[in-house]
Amino acid sequence: MLTKRIIPCLDIKDGRTVKGTNFINLRDAGDPVELGAIYAEQGADELVFLDITATVEDRKTLIDLVRKVAHTVNIPFTVGGGISSKADVSALLNAGADKISINSSAVRNPALVDELALEFGSQCIVVAIDTRYVDGEHIVHTHGGRKPTELRTIAWAREVEDRGAGELLLTSMDTDGTKNGFAVELTAQISSSANIPVIASGGAGSVEHFVDVFTNGKADAGLAASIFHFKEIEIPALKRYLQNRGIEMRMTD
Repeated sequence: MLTKRIIPCLDIKDGRTVKGTNFINLRDAGDPVELGAIYAEQGADELVFLDITATVEDRKTLIDLVRKVAHTVNIPFTVGGGISSKADVSALLNAGADKISINSSAVRNPALVDELALEFGSQCIVVAIDTRYVDGEHIVHTHGGRKPTELRTIAWAREVEDRGAGELLLTSMDTDGTKNGFAVELTAQISSSANIPVIASGGAGSVEHFVDVFTNGKADAGLAASIFHFKEIEIPALKRYLQNRGIEMRMTD
């Protein structure tokens, strides 16, 4: 059985880690370099760094900050935000990222997924899907969740896999920051039809929520932010809990 992964997420705005609810009402959550080092030390399986306003502000990811975080962590490190070309990806990989995450640029130009997978390998191309339930349909949103698209979430997940994505980062905007649990039903629908790993994001508030998304949601990884940033759940304790519930974890102690 493959081990499930626990992934803290650093949402970055103006060089600081922030956290909101339903993608709004952001509050400061600390220094990303310090937090990254703590999570690596605690046994996080991977780290995700999302420059959440890069696309909206029409600029590139904060590459110096990426370099600093990469120097402090010894776990796989995914970076997203404002990535729209092979040159962007190359710069981030050279700065120490292991994987890159694209969202808005993939929606704008789906062929970008093919190009990046061909150039760098599917293993380092993550397609992030921010989704909201609108009029009975799960709809893809871009620009940090600000812009709804015409894309249906499940069909889009299939398309980007076909184009060469190596992993999906599925964030439910409806559950994000609520701490009421992941969007388990949607996660299960996408995980069941995908042949690549699915990271579930949005809504973690308790250890039971991770059990739910790994078992019923069939997710390969669970991503969370505020519960880790504000020390509501410690990663070692979470992993022990999951291991005791029969969910395979990579343990560091």
